[in-house]
Amino acid sequence: MEISKVGIVGAGQMGNGIAHVFAVAGYDVLMHDIAQENLDKALALIEHNLGRQVERGKLTEADKDAALARISTTTTLSEIGPSDLIIESATERESVKTAIFEDLVPHLTPDTILTSNTSSISITRLASRTDRPERFMGFHFMNPVPVMQLVELIRGIATDEPTYKTLEAVVEKLGKTSASSEDFPAFIVNRILMPMINEAVYTLYEGVGSVSSIDASMKLGANHPMGPLELADFIGLDTCLAIMNVLHDGLADTKYRPCPLLTKYVEAGWLGRKTQRGFYDYRGETPVPTR
Repeated sequence: MEISKVGIVGAGQMGNGIAHVFAVAGYDVLMHDIAQENLDKALALIEHNLGRQVERGKLTEADKDAALARISTTTTLSEIGPSDLIIESATERESVKTAIFEDLVPHLTPDTILTSNTSSISITRLASRTDRPERFMGFHFMNPVPVMQLVELIRGIATDEPTYKTLEAVVEKLGKTSASSEDFPAFIVNRILMPMINEAVYTLYEGVGSVSSIDASMKLGANHPMGPLELADFIGLDTCLAIMNVLHDGLADTKYRPCPLLTKYVEAGWLGRKTQRGFYDYRGETPVPTR
């Protein structure tokens, strides 16, 4: 199937990045959010990030203008229905995602492919709440989307081969690399990454090391570009906790038990960079460890 019109549900951190890369690759993008303010912020951020790519010589000014011209916005979910491909990128809560797909179904064309950018939730279960489980897939981008090269493609139990091949070709057109994952909790990247972050929080919780020493150890001792606690703040501690809960509930193994300290930070509303406080305090000129 030829994809030309792409609908994106959610204009947050992931949604605006996905809109950015699709517009640069020549797709017409319609981005939806429940609040016009969120859409305005997303467009401003996309314009800013495109400008940075122009400064680095990765795009021309004409490329930037053309990409921006391909992006339109709406607060009416039904307007996204006629898209060839829809990417749901709402908050990482199954009830929210399910409600979005149920609301979309009456407005879809027969050929529309539905996807979710979920980082951990069952694709088979989400697909079962739609009228087209065979044309439903997990389409998991990494953050920040314009920079990160990987896209996880996750087939549900009913996903057909033409749908998979279509999305594989889309990833290639975006200039990214796809990795195929089976539909098990957290897929590949987060199945490996989140327990590492959770173990770093346990290492802090048990007093083995401070925030600074844990992050320095992994950056300098394992050559990681960011320490695990710094990375958790970047991802969002609420997202980390949600994924750990999906792993713990879905696989019933105690090794995936979320660290109580991670839960405590989320309860405090200290979610990382997006709230200015997490394992680091970002309210000053330089981040300061909070433990």
